[in-house]
Amino acid sequence: MKGKIKNFIEFVSKNNPNEPEFLQAVDEVAEVIIPFIENNPKYQNKKLLERIVEPERVIMFRVPWIDDKGEVQVNKGYRVEFNSALGPYKGGLRFHPTVNLSVLKFLGFEQIFKNSLTTLPLGGGKGGSDFDPKSKSDNEIMRFCQSFMTELCKHIGADTDIPAGDIGVGGREIGYMFGQYKRIRNEFTGVLTGKGVNWGGSLIRPEATGYGNVYFAQNMLNYVGDDIKGKTISISGSGNVAQYACEKSIELGAKVVTMSDSSGFIYDSEGIDTEKLQFIMHLKNEKRGRIKEYADKYDCEFHEGRPWVIQCDIAFPCATQNEINEEEAKILIDNGCICVSEGANMPSTPQAIEIFQKSKILFAPGKASNAGGVATSGLEMSQNSLRLSWTREEVDVKLKEIMKNIHTACVKYGKQDSFIDYVKGANIAGFVKLADAMIDQGVV
Repeated sequence: MKGKIKNFIEFVSKNNPNEPEFLQAVDEVAEVIIPFIENNPKYQNKKLLERIVEPERVIMFRVPWIDDKGEVQVNKGYRVEFNSALGPYKGGLRFHPTVNLSVLKFLGFEQIFKNSLTTLPLGGGKGGSDFDPKSKSDNEIMRFCQSFMTELCKHIGADTDIPAGDIGVGGREIGYMFGQYKRIRNEFTGVLTGKGVNWGGSLIRPEATGYGNVYFAQNMLNYVGDDIKGKTISISGSGNVAQYACEKSIELGAKVVTMSDSSGFIYDSEGIDTEKLQFIMHLKNEKRGRIKEYADKYDCEFHEGRPWVIQCDIAFPCATQNEINEEEAKILIDNGCICVSEGANMPSTPQAIEIFQKSKILFAPGKASNAGGVATSGLEMSQNSLRLSWTREEVDVKLKEIMKNIHTACVKYGKQDSFIDYVKGANIAGFVKLADAMIDQGVV
């Protein structure tokens, strides 16, 4: 079996050189899915995994735009349309200097399984640009978004590919891109999710990834007879996902003691309450300041680096990929952490995951625990198609139910005596639904 896995990884590596993030994501899936295929004749001799790792389509284009000084700037634009067996391509757009084809292929590959787990009719895709929205004016961001959408609009549509936001792409950027799409195509349709509530967006969508991550952690804890109430929580990041993971944790009676950004992290031993969280939201969403300003205002500790050195019961990594390494995983375990639930995509290195699983703590991979965002995007698509809007309570109930169902699916395929391997469970549950659809649709 190890030989088959090794041969497959070598095959993918040869076909995708210099793409470490993508290969990391494929490796994690292959370790679980190849043995599963070997034990299930239904999925044998169909080259299913070989087909899944190859995107159906990769679109690359230049994005020229003019800055406030009147100078022409040029960025790279991408859309990876990975798999449409379960529905139209669905996945976010990331604007960040680190964006390249490897990063977007890793995100798109993860998205296939994540979308499958939601049980909604969504395929997998991802896109973005190496454009950095930081320090750019609103007008510069608008001009970039309009140029980006001028090309992207040729390849997307409400029944083809429905992008959403990701790092660097929030409500402002979605609005600018939607306006340009509407202008060019002359149609008001649900082609993007994460829209403003007053023009087709869904309530709970901004909160969904963070809320969903906390709901998933609560399901894991409940399964072993525990609860999030009274727990000390460490969160990384201070963007959308981190903010709403913090909000829901506070609501459920936990104490959040850390949040971070690229400059470092704050440690508030008294806990971040609702008033303090509002300060962080204003700081990051409107003022676009640094998290150290929180430490200055509330007289708490600020440290460079990442928050995993702080003692906690639960860790929510909500910043970016590979932000918990092997050493940090050991520190978390030594400090008594009992649960890690990923709010970001692939924030734990393979070595860190191995530490978590050997320690038999509750560990939720992002493709399961952060699926609330795309799930609510799917609910936004449904509302757009029906030309109606559900209440906040209705959407939240549906989100809770989806996260509960994802947890149930992970338990079904990941249960090993008294231990639940959520990585195995999430990968197999996502694969089964996807593979069945691919078999039904023939070799395409």
